[in-house]
Amino acid sequence: MNVVLGVGGGIAAYKAAELSRLLQERGITVQVVMTVSAQKFITPLTFAALTNRKVITDLFSDRGGDEVLSSAVEHIRVAQDNQLLVIAPATADLIAKMALGQADDFLSTLYLAFTGPVVIAPAMNTNMWNHVAVRNNVETLRARGHVIVEPGEGLLACGTTGPGRLAEPAMIAQEVSRELFGPKDLEGDVVLVTAGPTEEPIDPVRFIGNRSSGKMGYAIAEAALRRGARVILISGPTNIAAPVGLEFIRVGSAAEMHSAVMEKLGAANIVIKAAAVADYRVLNASTQKIKKTAARLTLELEPNPDILAEIGAMKGDRILIGFAAETENMVAEAKRKMLAKNCDMVVGNVVNQAGTGFGADENAVTLVLRTGEVVEVARASKREVAGWILDQVGRLRLVG
Repeated sequence: MNVVLGVGGGIAAYKAAELSRLLQERGITVQVVMTVSAQKFITPLTFAALTNRKVITDLFSDRGGDEVLSSAVEHIRVAQDNQLLVIAPATADLIAKMALGQADDFLSTLYLAFTGPVVIAPAMNTNMWNHVAVRNNVETLRARGHVIVEPGEGLLACGTTGPGRLAEPAMIAQEVSRELFGPKDLEGDVVLVTAGPTEEPIDPVRFIGNRSSGKMGYAIAEAALRRGARVILISGPTNIAAPVGLEFIRVGSAAEMHSAVMEKLGAANIVIKAAAVADYRVLNASTQKIKKTAARLTLELEPNPDILAEIGAMKGDRILIGFAAETENMVAEAKRKMLAKNCDMVVGNVVNQAGTGFGADENAVTLVLRTGEVVEVARASKREVAGWILDQVGRLRLVG
């Protein structure tokens, strides 16, 4: 396997040398590409010695004749000869260039020519990492199906403490290996995933609903796509861009989600209901904005369709996975829901603990299987949790 290691211009560039060594230990051939700024922090000679390959530092050769012509298309050759592109460290500038499609050096030009998987490991000051422009650019790249290796927290070179430190090289190497050698165990499967909340209108301005960022459902959809499945993602309102490479359906209310799920259900043999569907809707929603007064407002609610129970009643040979967001007695409630809704597995999580659940990038869940097994998944990124969930599909198939 051949991999391009793109090195951006940040103090963490020295860690890319360790990453190149770890990748080679896994039998991966590494072609290093450095930005001009990266060369201010570590020399190309270091990478040339580690990889025994020429390090690419410029879009054009400084030599004349045929070599200039050859170097002018070298980014195309490199894109064709390598199976994966990993960028570590990815600076705010590099991330912006990739998000916007700007190409003014070898690495950014190579990115546009590259058609394989891309792994991006950001590293920057905490305030830069938290800036809305950077976050939007990161979400744009994530929506393209790129793997984002989230930065760690700690004391940074600038003297501040917080998120922004380059992930450990071993973690980045693990993500690269997963993309190159990971299972394609869902090839031939059609996975239907629901994500996000639903919004039930009170009037044209106001609504009621359940809390959900949609991050867990989107992570599952992307993980299933990487494992070879055809994926249908039905999502309520979120701030996440639709991932590339799957069928995406945007809905608003529970009734709209019910309609979309039932329309697509026949094509799916695996259904993962990660959406936080509102349990009730307003019986007589106003068609005009309700004016605010000092008087109390009473809303009459009626139950929404129970989509999970309806699928369970007609499940057939499908694998059906539900979610249970609880504040107490989580395992007992997950077991009750699994039996009541005829699920093969219920993913339970406690939503009132800090740092996980609603809106967070991490989760800690308990997988309750119809086999009687209870699998604890310790706090991890939602992408990692998605992998654990999909790993259980194979186990459920074995027991029939």
